[in-house]
Amino acid sequence: MSLKNAYLETAAQAVALLDAPEVAASWEKPSALAHWTVGGLAGHLAYQIFSVDPALEGPGSEQEPISVLEHYARAVWIDAPLDGEINSGIRAKGEGISSEGVRPLRERVHATLDQQRSGLEEVHGDRVVFLPQTGWALSLDDFLVTRMVELAVHMDDLAVSVGLSAPELPGAALDPVVTLLTGLAARRHGQAAVLRALTRAERAPAAINVF
Repeated sequence: MSLKNAYLETAAQAVALLDAPEVAASWEKPSALAHWTVGGLAGHLAYQIFSVDPALEGPGSEQEPISVLEHYARAVWIDAPLDGEINSGIRAKGEGISSEGVRPLRERVHATLDQQRSGLEEVHGDRVVFLPQTGWALSLDDFLVTRMVELAVHMDDLAVSVGLSAPELPGAALDPVVTLLTGLAARRHGQAAVLRALTRAERAPAAINVF
């Protein structure tokens, strides 16, 4: 399965979670994440799908793409304080998206995913996608991996927030997501720490975090 199809399957799982009545029932309540409401977290999850649309519009960028690991090495939001400007802005964007209401957001995310199913068929995975919010570019395939990571992480956040089980990622999505997260963890904590976390509980560090 291509990364494009893996993304579409993962996004469909996110849409199904957003459709869950438990999400609507808890919209205004605090989520499992500090400073987030359930609705704001739902808006942030939906944004991961909305953010793919600009990558499919117009010609591909002529800028040289960087690797996905370099993308995260440069990311200023990693390790930013929860009450800092960056995270406050991310929360405000999620809350802004959710402010349109449960039903309009569901309708919008369904329509967006339907359009992406046809739009992604027309582009190649090596298409270069410029990210104006960062100032650099990724290949479309790498960009979609970043979206799958975001979807996977925030589906878990949202599911836990409303008492549901997190969706099981399709294998075609799980492999690149785990590969990327493992690579980021090894770069941050070292190979030995990651290997011990996976195989030697008695010598494993207390936590292996990436973000």
